[in-house]
Amino acid sequence: MSSTTLVGKIAIVTGASAGIGKAIAELLVKNGAIVAGIARRVEHVCQHAQELAGEKGSLHGYQCDLTKKDDILAAFKKINAELGPISILINNAGALKMSGIIEGDIEKWQAVVDTNLMAAAICIREAVASMKANSIKGHLININSMAGHIVPDYPKFGFYPSTKFGLRALTETVRLEINREKLPIKITNVSPGYVETDIVALAYGEFAKDETWSAITAKGLDVIDIANAVLYVVNTPERVNVTQLTVVRQGNFL
Repeated sequence: MSSTTLVGKIAIVTGASAGIGKAIAELLVKNGAIVAGIARRVEHVCQHAQELAGEKGSLHGYQCDLTKKDDILAAFKKINAELGPISILINNAGALKMSGIIEGDIEKWQAVVDTNLMAAAICIREAVASMKANSIKGHLININSMAGHIVPDYPKFGFYPSTKFGLRALTETVRLEINREKLPIKITNVSPGYVETDIVALAYGEFAKDETWSAITAKGLDVIDIANAVLYVVNTPERVNVTQLTVVRQGNFL
């Protein structure tokens, strides 16, 4: 699948240093977009930008800790000034921390809520402000999870499903606000099933190797599957708004 509609458009991808975010950023660049990759590990985005030199579009790294409001606001201000007004926002960054609820770690809960929900809302606010100020027909895409539709019986999954259910509600709330203001902006909630990234290993360490997790993570989607889903969504005609797209591996429950 390829696109000509992305050429020259400014797209922001959060969590662009690895995994799904990296794959999305690369596919958008190859289709002509000018991508601002937001990440704490911005050096990885900058390295990726060098690897993509010569493609139709370009990738630019912006350092940002998405748990910090001031970091997000500063990043958006800089992107608008350096690259131009925003056409596409992809809220991809996510956090998973090993903690239950009834005997949970409050600081871990807060980090998950701030990354998965609050950061997405702030990024949407800033992106829409840029789109409105420049009369842009924009697109907002939230990379969610099937855990935002079904709470899996996984050990110490903690606040992750709660934030993903919240992100789905946030998507619909913003859609209604956009409709109310008659803005030419689309919004889409993309919910993958299990994707083969390092998020589980990073969150659970050695615990990720036990029988419960090894059964869950035996085989999942590839990051390019989600990137292709995003490319499909941004290529839909102006009259079409795909509000919800679920992507699961054939034969998997999630």
